[in-house]
Amino acid sequence: MQAVVIKEAGGPEKLIYTTVPTPQVKPGWSLVKIKGFGINHSEIFTRQGLSPSVKFPRILGIECVGVIAATTDSQRLPVGQKVVSIMGEMGRAFDGSYAEYVLLPNAQIYPVTTGLDWKTLATVPETYYTAYGSMLNLRLTSNDDILVRGATSGVGVAFLNLVKACYPGIRVAGTTRNPAKQDLLLNQGFDDVIVDHKGELQTDRKFTKVLELIGPATVKNSFKHTRAGGIVCSTGELGNQWYLPRFDPIMDIAPNAYLTSFYSGNVDGVKLNHMLHLIEGKHIVAKPSKVFRLDQVAAAHTFLEGRHSFGKVIVLL
Repeated sequence: MQAVVIKEAGGPEKLIYTTVPTPQVKPGWSLVKIKGFGINHSEIFTRQGLSPSVKFPRILGIECVGVIAATTDSQRLPVGQKVVSIMGEMGRAFDGSYAEYVLLPNAQIYPVTTGLDWKTLATVPETYYTAYGSMLNLRLTSNDDILVRGATSGVGVAFLNLVKACYPGIRVAGTTRNPAKQDLLLNQGFDDVIVDHKGELQTDRKFTKVLELIGPATVKNSFKHTRAGGIVCSTGELGNQWYLPRFDPIMDIAPNAYLTSFYSGNVDGVKLNHMLHLIEGKHIVAKPSKVFRLDQVAAAHTFLEGRHSFGKVIVLL
């Protein structure tokens, strides 16, 4: 099969398109023929050597959509079944989705019932599931005033689309560290755009709910813009910082407010299918900002790292 293999940490040029043996099924694992997958910032971190647990050589890729090609669970995962896989240790402890086929633990393969085409479905798993779980944890109401910190990311755009579909008329502001992207955010549907300059929001506004996608690098500043009794959901780590140093919950959390989080590794098959049905039922337009081929994965990484990246980047096979 064709795959993209990385043998040592480095830049996008380390992602080599080559031929490798097609994996063979083993007890408790099934083979998925990949139809598409998203490119994620965490894969860029891994490529750069910033994931200590990942050993090279490795086929990266933490998500995919496709069909069962060979199975060890014919009842739940019959050959031809449309499936989604997210997270677990794919692309980390074992080879992932940057390939024509991927061998996955059965417990990490989720059968889905959906009429979405492959391009749309490939845009959804990691990005929309993360946004959907975060939306539920924020306990939104139609009266909320929402801030998305890191709004130009794929999860930020997905969250906006889900929220606007479920709560028509609700106001959602988005942040960007690049002022040149303000028009992109407004055209996407954000009601307001706030510039994030060196981790400080250039506004005095406060919000009832904050989706924090920059992560520990800006959580404390986000609470300065959270109303009493509000909720901050820390979901992303786009700020390349994993921990909160010198964090005093009593002083740093806004008065009577709440800090929660969502992690896309907490996958629930029922919740995943519910999200897909919501996208179909609400006619949510889930489309990628850019589509690449398998032999263009290195170019996809370059694009996602660039200043002009916006939204979700996918690869279709």
